[in-house]
Amino acid sequence: MTEQGEAIRTAILTVDDDPGVSRAVARDLRRRYGERHRIVRAESGTAALDALRQLKLRGDLVAVILADYRMPEMNGIEFLEQAMDIYPGARRVLLTAYADTGAAIDAINVVDLDHYLLKPWDPPEEKLYPVVDSLLDSWFSSDHRPVPETKVVGHRWSARSSEVREFLARNQVPYRWYASDEPEGQRLLDAAGADGLSLPVVITPDGDPLIEPSDAELAARVGLATTPSQDFYDLIVIGGGPAGLGAAVYGASEGLRTVLVERTATGGQAGQSSRIENYLGFPDGVSGAQLTDRARRQATKFGAEVLTTRDVVGLDIKGSARGVRFADGTSINAHTIILATGVSYRQLDAPGLADLTGRGVYYGSALTEASACLGQDIFIVGGANSAGQAAIYLARHAKSVTILVRGSSLERSMSYYLIKQIADVPNISVRTCTEVIEASGDDHLESLTLRSTASGATETVEAQLLFLFIGAAPLTDWLDGVVVRDERGYVVAGPDLSVEGERPRGWELDRMPYHLESSVPGVFVAGDARSESAKRVASAVGEGALAVMLVHRYLEKT
Repeated sequence: MTEQGEAIRTAILTVDDDPGVSRAVARDLRRRYGERHRIVRAESGTAALDALRQLKLRGDLVAVILADYRMPEMNGIEFLEQAMDIYPGARRVLLTAYADTGAAIDAINVVDLDHYLLKPWDPPEEKLYPVVDSLLDSWFSSDHRPVPETKVVGHRWSARSSEVREFLARNQVPYRWYASDEPEGQRLLDAAGADGLSLPVVITPDGDPLIEPSDAELAARVGLATTPSQDFYDLIVIGGGPAGLGAAVYGASEGLRTVLVERTATGGQAGQSSRIENYLGFPDGVSGAQLTDRARRQATKFGAEVLTTRDVVGLDIKGSARGVRFADGTSINAHTIILATGVSYRQLDAPGLADLTGRGVYYGSALTEASACLGQDIFIVGGANSAGQAAIYLARHAKSVTILVRGSSLERSMSYYLIKQIADVPNISVRTCTEVIEASGDDHLESLTLRSTASGATETVEAQLLFLFIGAAPLTDWLDGVVVRDERGYVVAGPDLSVEGERPRGWELDRMPYHLESSVPGVFVAGDARSESAKRVASAVGEGALAVMLVHRYLEKT
């Protein structure tokens, strides 16, 4: 190949559900490229995606991906679409039969296909190798260098170490984890001049060590935007979940000067989901991280600003302008605001849980902890979809997964498709009428005390990992006294504000509030933060788009 090929040992991945074909493709690739490239073989789209994720975590490079078109559960085009999210620069080849050439041509537009090969490819010297040679040359001539990595050195049971890993992962910042009690972690601590007592230590791509950094400090040093570029916008979107991202995409794409403000990471609760299978257009499901990353890239492509680690603490009415105040005392103003703050998981008030949070007890999926589930008996509290999705995902790694539900069944709170899937996974069990009343452990979770809500009987079980999904609370306390909320804290909007068809008290305009408009004209609400909302990803995205349409209507008549 080239001298570059000698210097960088890259991977070529091939996936085909027919074992014989899979072995034959891998054999021909090894014969030609095995000395300079690692040949990775998989027999399903799911297995191939897992292999790509492992390669990504290790910092390896993938130059070419060859996928069979006709695979069950996930065909080659669907696989390549997801593979693009992991290795967007890899060259993509579809293996097809003559009858499927139409699908291959369509794939050129769907997944930016580089080439398609008809089966059989014999002799490879004429039909396979020239194609792969050309793609490798093209890949090597492009900027295929890996993104510089952030290094995180911490302890397995350090709560702040867990929070930093989750923050980086949810913000799509590449990082590598090093345990502080292992040789390489100790070498990094020594190089950083750290004693290992204050963890985590984060080493930026530039080589600068940060000792126990705050989220804001971390964001600023790893390339996340934290400071607005302007003082005044057409639209401020507060919250980066599905509703906020939908509003940012539609607002920016329609020419509004748009800024999205997020206090932690875009995606909200949906962004932590291991798999969303009932979202329109993704028949094979999509992870919350994938959906979030695509939406964020889409918003920024249209010109929206995305600010992270900015905590909004106040809403100001300044004549026709609307302003938001941040916790650091600064503020920005706009013509309109969309509240898309979503909800957060409620904390379970039981002895021991607060002290062990981040040390075996986690609220939400905490997908960075999935590898720690290997061979473990883990527990999940909650009966809604997020709990079910996490159970199915974690069951692939854990010895057993036990779902604890206070109610008598899952039917009232979980989608039917998830209940069916859970029933088909042998290492998942569901314990109804059960609650956690205590957590115990020294430096990490070691046991749980469970109580039957039916009989009152208690028992203690060994446990190293507990994931909690126990309802949601709106993040709207900062709106108290400014915007009308219901008794649970959700923002009341549109027709729900009026009583017997009369305009709301204090409403000064000669029209009724628009459908998603709050009690403050020009301030709209979308998604889970709205009173009586559907609490679904699709409806949140739709409300974000609808809110932007109403913003335009408001601006036209102001």
